[in-house]
Amino acid sequence: MVRGDVHSVRLPSGRGRVQQGRRYAVIVQADKLAPLSTVVICPTSQSALPASFRPQIELQDGKTRVLCEMVSAMDARGLGERVGHLSLDDLAAVNAALGLVLDLT
Repeated sequence: MVRGDVHSVRLPSGRGRVQQGRRYAVIVQADKLAPLSTVVICPTSQSALPASFRPQIELQDGKTRVLCEMVSAMDARGLGERVGHLSLDDLAAVNAALGLVLDLT
């Protein structure tokens, strides 16, 4: 498990517009923190509207958006199959979006 990996996940039921159910998620946690029992992720959505903080990436089954405004932590044991890894350009776009969302710029 490294930063930029894309895994299948099952997110718990929530309220409102919080992502839930089966989907993919991008690991955004620093590699140095891999030994932790939790992992920081950004879920994806194929139906999310375009926004500067939602970079679009290409996965096996088409294009999807990384929802950087919904960054969250989950138990690392909840990660499903690894389905890919972001390209350098895609990872740079996620980094920029996280910088915007978290006001790191």
